[in-house]
Amino acid sequence: MDNNQEIIEQVIAKAKTWLTPDYDAETQAEVQRMLDSEDKNELINSFYKDLEFGTGGLRGIMGAGSNRMNIYTVGAATQGLANYLNKVCKTTKGLSVIVGHDCRNNSRKFAKISAAIFSANGIKVYLFENLRPTPEVSFAIRHLGCQSGIILTASHNPKEYNGYKAYWEDGAQVLAPHDKGIIDEVNKIKVADIKFKGNDALIEIIGENVDKVFLDKVKTVSIAPDVIQRHHDMKIVYTPLHGTGITLIPRALKMWGFTHIIDVPEQDVISGDFPTVKSPNPEEPAALSMAIERAKATDAELVMASDPDADRVGIACKNDKGEWVLINGNQTCMMYLYYILTQYKALGKITGNEFCVKTIVTTELIKKIADKNNIEMLDCYTGFKWIAREIRLLEGKKKYIGGGEESYGFLAEDFVRDKDAVSACCLIAEIAAWAKDNGKTLFQLLQDIYVEYGFSKEKGISVVKPGRIGAEQIQQMMTNYRNNPPKEIAGSKVVLRKDFLTLKQTDANGKVSDLVMPETSNVLQYFTEDGTKVSIRPSGTEPKIKFYIEVKGEMECRHCYDGANAEAEDKIKDVTVSLGI
Repeated sequence: MDNNQEIIEQVIAKAKTWLTPDYDAETQAEVQRMLDSEDKNELINSFYKDLEFGTGGLRGIMGAGSNRMNIYTVGAATQGLANYLNKVCKTTKGLSVIVGHDCRNNSRKFAKISAAIFSANGIKVYLFENLRPTPEVSFAIRHLGCQSGIILTASHNPKEYNGYKAYWEDGAQVLAPHDKGIIDEVNKIKVADIKFKGNDALIEIIGENVDKVFLDKVKTVSIAPDVIQRHHDMKIVYTPLHGTGITLIPRALKMWGFTHIIDVPEQDVISGDFPTVKSPNPEEPAALSMAIERAKATDAELVMASDPDADRVGIACKNDKGEWVLINGNQTCMMYLYYILTQYKALGKITGNEFCVKTIVTTELIKKIADKNNIEMLDCYTGFKWIAREIRLLEGKKKYIGGGEESYGFLAEDFVRDKDAVSACCLIAEIAAWAKDNGKTLFQLLQDIYVEYGFSKEKGISVVKPGRIGAEQIQQMMTNYRNNPPKEIAGSKVVLRKDFLTLKQTDANGKVSDLVMPETSNVLQYFTEDGTKVSIRPSGTEPKIKFYIEVKGEMECRHCYDGANAEAEDKIKDVTVSLGI
């Protein structure tokens, strides 16, 4: 029997277990349709494995099957989390959780089912009345003194996807030992174990009572309200891309003092189908195109777009030629930290006890800015749970003043423990007002940072490999890079190699030393003599392998930007050739 036939027989046997009374009629009909189809690809992809409850929770395509997001995979995740909470928090009086959700199809349905399951297990549930941003869910856990919380969201993924993120009592996504403990409990769950029938007495609906406290706290992030007052009527275009940002971000901007917020009416429509965009991802230029057109029509100065669960923000502004350009995640992170450090310094608020955090794949230029201002910069793994971990470890010892990642996430405050587009949108608007107060545009501010600290250009390249075969190909690519590391990249010698799976680094002389990290991660990094940095990692949530490329350059004046940028573009092309991508 060939391998493919063996897999087909295995998935058929597995699918037939979904044709029992444990599953509803709609699910059974969908499974039967896949079984009856001559093309077995859909059946294979739906059943070849169980949708894994990993350290980031669940994320997958919606539909029937063990490898899909549906009421049974969500139910198993919630029942497993409930079992874990009842086990480790058995001495806690009044065990409680937050349940939130975004705009996606089935998100409300999954949230209500999850609330019912928690309550059926004797756990008090605070269920948001409607869609809310991810950062507010993180905030609410701490604010209401809960032991855990979940949000149903697939972040910026295409409309076919949904997801489930689990948080611990500090408002951060779960880390060791709880992540493994929850996973173990989830893996034990059979459909018959899931307590779908809830206890309404244990479910409390929340909304404005938390919104107001959260927004009041977000307002405290503002550093220069007087600057906003002077430029309150600056024209800002904001789009929620059909998502949860619409519930709080325009209101937050007004609370900060901005009086001329321009919307994109078609994208204010809450919809899990994301009808005006191919992908609701603010990293992709197309997602901001309608907002930029609106900005051109209204002569606005700034464009902002939050992703569907409003934890990340993409921005655009005019360059020195008056053309609208996108500012990438590394650049926004750089501007946030530059502004915070500059303002703190001017206000005499730097005591030497502050720290900021970046992920290992984020631009090294941020570290240069922190070093020059004598602020400690910590490096952590990709994902905001690791930034949250650093905040938790230093709580009460050092003051956190900001942290970010290249994938358009930033957190300026510590009362939230996940990336926050609500405060980030307000803060970038304040930065634009501050630049204006100093006779600059936002783009000129970015140029000035490059002139002061050196030029850097970053590019992320994702190679998508879907399905079972794709997962195997990604694994093979990582094995090849690990076993045959490049000696040079784009003509420059590799002087440092980091392998976060073995937690070892090797320098140019072959000397091996340890990497101090909280756990292993399947990430490779190469640093070259000329300052180029390449990071390679498989995505934990999508069927892709990601390459993060950063090249260095010189920029002596604002007018040198185009030249430095063009040189860096050529260098990045050479790097991709070296890597074979």
